[in-house]
Amino acid sequence: MIRRVLFVILLLPLLLPAVSCFRKNKNVTNPIANLNSAQPDKVLFDRAMDAMQHNRFDVARLTLQTMINTYPDSEYVARAKLAVGDSWYAEGGSAGLAQAEIEYKDFITFFPNLPEAAEAQLKVANIHYRQMEKPDRDFTHAKRAEEEYKQLILQFPDSKLVPEAKQRLREVQEVLAEREFRIGRFYYLKESWPAAIARLKSLTDAYPLYSGVDDALYMLGQSYEHEAERARVFKDEAVRARMVKEFDDQAAAAYDRILTRYPVMDRAKEARARLEALHRPIPQATPEAIAQNKQEEESRREMGHLSRLMLNLHRRPDVSQASKVGEPTLVPPKETNATDVARQAQRAMMGSAGGGPSTVTGQVIGTGAPAPNQPIPRSASAAPATDNSIPELKPTGDAAQPMTQAPQPAPAQVNEAAGDSQSSTATSGSQQGSATSSASSVQGANEAQSSSKKKKKRKLWPF
Repeated sequence: MIRRVLFVILLLPLLLPAVSCFRKNKNVTNPIANLNSAQPDKVLFDRAMDAMQHNRFDVARLTLQTMINTYPDSEYVARAKLAVGDSWYAEGGSAGLAQAEIEYKDFITFFPNLPEAAEAQLKVANIHYRQMEKPDRDFTHAKRAEEEYKQLILQFPDSKLVPEAKQRLREVQEVLAEREFRIGRFYYLKESWPAAIARLKSLTDAYPLYSGVDDALYMLGQSYEHEAERARVFKDEAVRARMVKEFDDQAAAAYDRILTRYPVMDRAKEARARLEALHRPIPQATPEAIAQNKQEEESRREMGHLSRLMLNLHRRPDVSQASKVGEPTLVPPKETNATDVARQAQRAMMGSAGGGPSTVTGQVIGTGAPAPNQPIPRSASAAPATDNSIPELKPTGDAAQPMTQAPQPAPAQVNEAAGDSQSSTATSGSQQGSATSSASSVQGANEAQSSSKKKKKRKLWPF
């Protein structure tokens, strides 16, 4: 026992410095320094991502903006700006999607070389794809979606998102093509052939992957044939032959395209029959074109009756008929309008290909403007105006009198005092007569003008 006490007494001087040093270090040590701490910008970014996973989008955006403003040089700034757009995109709604588009566009502007820029561009296009409506409704979002998908494919051709963008673009173009087809069919049924030709030709040129492109081409050929029938009413044989040939050639070109580009579709047999009726050669499709058209038709899918019934309850369009293969149109061709069709028919009528003056229904039509100080050229067989022609307006008053007519004699002056009453009476009578004549001339001119407004101009062309 005495030995143990002596051992403790001898050991105390050795333990006291160690105990004091331990107490001193314990008072000054920061407990956070020994933990597995991370960078503060990373901590804020992780908190924002956690808030987004729990659908607390306002908290996530506030945290991300705090990180961007506090640490502008952080490596997480680009991902934070993209996450701000993602929060608006996930929140949805028209206002949220509009704000998400702004954030994505800013990201592409500030970070165009990052791989996430293609992702931001795809989400901008998807924003309008989600708001796309049926073909008979507003097509603003469909056109915007088409432009944004094209922008992604052209600006980021090496991105892994390009195949997805092409498929979405094919679906959007199916909706836009269906809209153009319905408008063209409306004009076709109304027998407005130039307007139908303009719509259907623009459709077939811009959207070759459309599921009803064979119907559009067939109606286009039929419209050209109807225009040829109208041209057969011209009395001038040269004009009639030129116009009929022009329209028949264009109708045959539409039928040829059905047989060479879409040989396995439903309108191929009818197009062959129309070419035989026009006495035109029947083209043969290549094996590559047949295989391509078969692949396009097999990639389309049909919706069930229940799916179609449910589709009527939504604003979303039906994209099941969109092709899954083929390259969508990235650079649209020039659109055709009814004015261009009318001008083309006019050139065929005038025979402008020859370069010289043309004779149309007895009228000599020259080229260029008349020489200075020369009268306006008239037809060689011009006849006096009949009652059906539009009368030319003439000035009223004294200017309406012909220039070759002799001037009116001045009234005689009477100087005798006795004839004052008679002269005043004559003067008043003459003034009343002149006022009556001028009033009648004004009334006659007004009647001529009003009658000219009621008469219609004669139509020069059959359309």
